[in-house]
Amino acid sequence: SIKKRQRGVPVRLEFSKKCHKSIRKFLVDALHVTEDEIYVQHGPLDLTFLSKFARIKGCEKLCFEPITPVNPPAEFYDCDDIFEAIREKDRLVHHPYESFDVVVDFVKKAAKDPNVLAIKQTLYRVSGNSPIVAALIKAAENGKQVTVLVELKARFDEENNIQWATKLEKAGCHVIYGLTGLKTHCKICLVVRKDEDGIRRYLHMGTGNYNDSTARFYTDIGMFTCREEYGLDASSLFNTLTGYSLPPEYNKFIVAPQGMRPFFEEMIRKEIENAKQGLPASITAKVNSLVDPAIISLLYEASQAGVKIELIVRGICCLIPGLKGWSENIKVISIVGQLLEHSRIFKFENNGNPLYYLGSADWMQRNLDRRVELVFPVEDEDIKNRVEQILKVTLKDTVNARKQLPDTTYHLVDKRGRKRLNSQKHFSKLAQQAQNAVKKQTYVRTVGTPMVPAKEGEKAE
Repeated sequence: SIKKRQRGVPVRLEFSKKCHKSIRKFLVDALHVTEDEIYVQHGPLDLTFLSKFARIKGCEKLCFEPITPVNPPAEFYDCDDIFEAIREKDRLVHHPYESFDVVVDFVKKAAKDPNVLAIKQTLYRVSGNSPIVAALIKAAENGKQVTVLVELKARFDEENNIQWATKLEKAGCHVIYGLTGLKTHCKICLVVRKDEDGIRRYLHMGTGNYNDSTARFYTDIGMFTCREEYGLDASSLFNTLTGYSLPPEYNKFIVAPQGMRPFFEEMIRKEIENAKQGLPASITAKVNSLVDPAIISLLYEASQAGVKIELIVRGICCLIPGLKGWSENIKVISIVGQLLEHSRIFKFENNGNPLYYLGSADWMQRNLDRRVELVFPVEDEDIKNRVEQILKVTLKDTVNARKQLPDTTYHLVDKRGRKRLNSQKHFSKLAQQAQNAVKKQTYVRTVGTPMVPAKEGEKAE
């Protein structure tokens, strides 16, 4: 793949408006591009040079105020034993508002814990100096059974992933490269541990990569659980990836390429049927891209049946909302702000009993048909409430949100009569408030009721 890229066929050629005609003709002839593949830019071709301005003294006021992750997140505050915390209940972390360090610590502690028998993990994109990979190497050195699926065809990270795979193999890890013809894009880590009451599987599943670097500016969601059915599904998934078994019937997981397209199509059709019967029916989805023709067609059908549809699509959206008699019940916004929106969330109203799902897949043909992807249900009521809050706040954004109009253009949302709301800043504030609240609870529990000064006219006891 790396060698092929150097001699790949061009699909797009960009010129500056001021480009000399002779240079243009030379490049067009040399690269054999057609007029349809030529784009003229009115500004600089490579805007990455602008990042250098952020490091110039005196330009600080032009930069965003940093969003600092809280560490540890409220979900894990005052938890000495991460495995005990996960046994108590499912835990959700929202990055980068809550630190990715909790995910790194999960793998690090599993690597050192004498009761951990095995660790299995998928790696799609990892950082250049990955603490996750270092922990997996340490686990193998400590005698754990470590299985790592490294996706070698993660675009632009091929060389980096080859190097990591070599180091993992040398450390004694069982390194696999996925199924022939399919990219492995799912995000999952399985830890098998011997607890006092028997063998238990601990899981981390997420919407983003195990990359501590991008986790600082990509918005993603991760969930920890040790629910038995999820653990069984995780083992089945890894057995499939390692070639030990054929694709199974999963208890909870929705896995592409076999079961994800039918699942989403069935869920949309259920909402259509509910709407036709006059029952509560709505769909809310947050994805990076929406381009799949079959899904788009079903969403149009759902809109015409009266299903209220709200879509948060950060990138490419081939669906056109607001067309009279066609997609009037569909709203599409894109959130483009300080952080890169990367989480995938799906909500189906289900006749007043909403179902929530998180995962790695967008609504694209490649995700549904040509990759190993994972979408999983949220069953803990507290986490359902958090996911609902994330969707509601995002849909109310008046700072970063652009609304897609029926003519396919995007415009900033109308702020008239609405409060200014930057969803990314709001989530950061919520994470800090949650951590402060548990800090206070911990203080009261461990120290006792704080002394309160007597009010004027009262005697202090």
